[in-house]
Amino acid sequence: QVQLVESGGGYVQTGGSTRLSCAAPRSITDKREIGWYRRLIGGSQRELIAYFTSAGDANYEKFVKGRFTISRDNAEDMVYLQMTDLKPEDTGVYYCRAWGYVREYWGQGTQVIVSS
Repeated sequence: QVQLVESGGGYVQTGGSTRLSCAAPRSITDKREIGWYRRLIGGSQRELIAYFTSAGDANYEKFVKGRFTISRDNAEDMVYLQMTDLKPEDTGVYYCRAWGYVREYWGQGTQVIVSS
């Protein structure tokens, strides 16, 4: 079954950086938006961080404030989230999602723990 697979989470110190990766087969991403979500510790819902439109434009939620950058490597079918200046409140599970009019796909998530 074709799916999204995240990697790159782990422990990071406050103020540090890390990059998350999402293996995103073209059969999933073609003509769909694809982006990153997270569910923070103690949170019940996943919140959008950043995404690419089907046209390839990058969009960010306001809380990102320049700390996170979404990118992609179309040749490798990968989508990345570079995170900088991490804070303990960024701790949570980070997910890759692709969606269109008919169907959506979620990865299993990768945990990021920011230690103070």
